[in-house]
Amino acid sequence: MGRLTARLLLERGVPKSDRLGRVRSLDLSGMELLSEHLDPKLLCRLTKLQELDLSNNQLETLPANLGLSHLRILHCSNNQLGDVTVLRQFLKLEELSLEGNPFLTINDNLKVSFLLPKLRKINGKDASSTCSQVEILNQELTIRARLAAVKRLGDVPLRLSSTKRMCTSLPAQVEGSPAGLSDSQPALQMEPLHFLQCHSRNNSPQDLKTQLWACAFEPAWEEGCSEATSQTVATCGGEAVCVIDCQTGIVLHKYKAPGEEFFSVAWTALTVVTQAGHKKRWSILAAAGLRGQVRLLHVRAGFCCGVIRAHKKAIATLCFSPNHETHLFTASYDKRIILWDIGVPNHDYEFQASQLLTLDSTSIPLRLCPVASCPDAHLLAGCEGGCCCWDVRLDQPQKRRGCEVEFVFSEGSAPARRVDGLAFVNEDVIASKGNSPGTICLWSWSQTWLHRGSQSLVAVVVLARLQWSPTELAYFSLSTCPDQGIVLCGDEEGSVWVYDVRHLLTQLSPPPAPPQAPTQILKWPQPGADGQPVTKTMVNMVVANTAFTYLAALTDSNIVAIWRRC
Repeated sequence: MGRLTARLLLERGVPKSDRLGRVRSLDLSGMELLSEHLDPKLLCRLTKLQELDLSNNQLETLPANLGLSHLRILHCSNNQLGDVTVLRQFLKLEELSLEGNPFLTINDNLKVSFLLPKLRKINGKDASSTCSQVEILNQELTIRARLAAVKRLGDVPLRLSSTKRMCTSLPAQVEGSPAGLSDSQPALQMEPLHFLQCHSRNNSPQDLKTQLWACAFEPAWEEGCSEATSQTVATCGGEAVCVIDCQTGIVLHKYKAPGEEFFSVAWTALTVVTQAGHKKRWSILAAAGLRGQVRLLHVRAGFCCGVIRAHKKAIATLCFSPNHETHLFTASYDKRIILWDIGVPNHDYEFQASQLLTLDSTSIPLRLCPVASCPDAHLLAGCEGGCCCWDVRLDQPQKRRGCEVEFVFSEGSAPARRVDGLAFVNEDVIASKGNSPGTICLWSWSQTWLHRGSQSLVAVVVLARLQWSPTELAYFSLSTCPDQGIVLCGDEEGSVWVYDVRHLLTQLSPPPAPPQAPTQILKWPQPGADGQPVTKTMVNMVVANTAFTYLAALTDSNIVAIWRRC
C-alpha cells in the first residue's frame, strides 16, 4: 500500500461526500498499512470522524498527533502494535478493539481503561469491570517495564557526559564495617570509576528516563587459563545494546534496533571455520526484549548476523547453556521457556536456529538458571509464582514439558511468592530473592533434591539467610561471582549490597535465626562534582566479572556505573 490520499479517504468514508470534514466513519482495514502511511496532516482534516477501522494492517504504532478529537470507535485488531500509551490522545473514545496484536499483553487492556476515561467496550466486552483489577495492572506494568512504573526518588538532573566517564572526583561512600554490617569478612575496597549515559536517546545528557534492564560481562574464553577474566560488559535498555570497556569507560560497540525495547543479554563463544579453513573464536551476544525476537550480534564485527523470531510476546530473559555453546534458553511473557540450538553461522555469516524443547510455566518466568552440577539435566527458573524446575534432557522423547518440581522456602507453605533473583554461588549453593521480604536465601540444591523423592512440591534446605533491603518493591536482580564466593544485589536507595559468603558455603547446621548482615554496602554518590546533589536512584541490576575486579551497576535513571576493586 502506498501513501494515503484525500481521494482514497473519500472513497472509503461514510457518508459519501466531496469534503473530508463531513466523513463520520472510515474503513482503512486490510490495506497493508504501515505506521508511516498514517499522515497526520491528512487525517487531521477528518474533523467530524467518529469511527475508524485500522484492523488487519501492519501498524507498529499510531502517530501521536492525529487530531481526531471526536473519535468514539477505533478498531486496531490484527496489527503489530507494541504500546497503547499513544491512544490517550482519543479522550472521547468509547469502543476499542486491540485483539490480534502479538506484542500487547492482556493487561494492556487494563492500561487503556485508565488512559481513556470514557471507554465502555474493549474487544467487544464491557470495560467497566477492569477498574477492579488495579493490582493486576500494576503487576504487569511493573514486569513489562521492570521498575519503569516505580517513581524515581528525586528529579534533580545529574550532570553527566553522554558517553564518556564522569569526573572521578565524584566521591562514592563506601561503608566498611559499621554497626549493622558483618564483621566476619573484611570489606572489599571498591572505587567508582565511570558513570555513563550511553543509552540516552540522541545522546542527550538530559535523558534520565530510558530504562536499563540487564548487563552481563563477557566471559574470558582463554582455554587453560584459570585466572583469565574480562573487563568487557554488555548492557541493554531502550532500543540499544552497548558493549563497554570497564577500564577506559569507552563504548566499544553500540547496536540499535528502532522500535525494540531490549530486556536481556547473554554471551556465548562459537568456533567458526572460515572459507580458508581456519578456525576462529567468535564472541556472540544474544539480545532480546519486547518484540519477542532474539538478535545474535557479532560483537567484534559490530553487526547483527541472525534474528530468531522466538515468541509472540516479549522475552523477559535468556541464557546460554554452560555446556553447549549453541544452546540458548529464552523465557517469555507467554509463560513458555524454549531451548534453541542457534547453530554455527555459515560462510555468509547467517544462523539457522532450530527449536529443541518447549517448557510450559504456570506463571511468567523472570530468571533462568541451569543447575550448575547438571546443566544438561535440569533448569531452574525464578517466576512470578515461585521457583520451578524442568527436566531438560534431550534424550527424552517428549519435546514439550511442564514443570517437574516447584520449590517452597518453608515447610507447609505454598509456592505462591515471586522469585525475582536466582543464581548459583558454587556447584551446589543457590542464592534466591523474592520469596521472603528483606532477605536473600542461600539453599542447597543437592540436599533439597535428595529429599525430593517423588514429590512435585519440595521444601528447600536453607543454609543461611542474608539481610537485604526491607523494600516492598520487586525486580531487583541479584547476581553472584562464584569464583570469589560473592553475592551482589542493588536496592531502591541506590546501594549495592555485597556479601562474601565463602564461610557459609559448607555450613551444614541449621541457619541462625537472624539473617546475616552484608559484608559491605556501596552507596550511590550523593554530592555532585560541583557540590550540587544528584538524583537519588535505584540500582536495578549489578554484576561483576569473574575475578571481581570490575563491577557494573544499572540504575533506573539511565546511568551505567562502573566500579573498580582497589
